[in-house]
Amino acid sequence: MTHLPVPIAAYLRAANANDTTALTACFTADAVVHDEAKEYRGIEAIVAWKAETSAHYRPIVEARHIEGADQNYRLRALVSGNFPGSPAMLSYNFLLRDDRIAALEIGV
Repeated sequence: MTHLPVPIAAYLRAANANDTTALTACFTADAVVHDEAKEYRGIEAIVAWKAETSAHYRPIVEARHIEGADQNYRLRALVSGNFPGSPAMLSYNFLLRDDRIAALEIGV
């Protein structure tokens, strides 16, 4: 696995550890997450999304490949958990701003 940008590596650590405090530090105040055809805008909504996702699916994300530069990155990751088709390869599209995640879109 190639080197991950600091905010992305921090997000993966926090998400896999289900660490809400560390997770909030990964995102800008006005960040937006798109996952499963829903949008979560702002830290409070993102924390609620992550708590619900963790409780329901118990996902573990393993980075496999990353491409991009500057502020835009696409991470391919193996995600395992309590969901049909586990494990699955998913794409995580990140937009970074000021060393934090400003946008994250998760999809196939």
